[in-house]
Amino acid sequence: MDPEELLNERSGEQDKAKKESPLLSLERDLKFFNESIREVATEIMLEGISSYPIFLAHQHELKLGELILDRNELNTDWSVHASTIEEFVERGIIKAELKERFVNSYKNPNEFMCVFVVTPEGANFVYYPYVKK
Repeated sequence: MDPEELLNERSGEQDKAKKESPLLSLERDLKFFNESIREVATEIMLEGISSYPIFLAHQHELKLGELILDRNELNTDWSVHASTIEEFVERGIIKAELKERFVNSYKNPNEFMCVFVVTPEGANFVYYPYVKK
């Protein structure tokens, strides 16, 4: 094998290592979706549906919540569903005995969106600040 080929293989490995984290594309999409998510959160709270809106960000199919932003229609990397703490407890994602702990850690919904990020590696809650107008 020529030294040039070795160098090319290594640079290919470096490119893979430098591949963008999916969280960077999520941040871009959340900024893009900012106003839409804020409007839905406000509607959920004002209509008395829940005081704790939760948004699910994913890149595959989910059967939880209601689809509000479809990545295929919007040409983005992430889709977003709207849900509530009540649905998360009902479905067993948040255990009933841990609901109070979740409520106590829930950030101000007028300043932060609560996002349940679902990736092939797992899922986790993230609080992302709304972009100021």
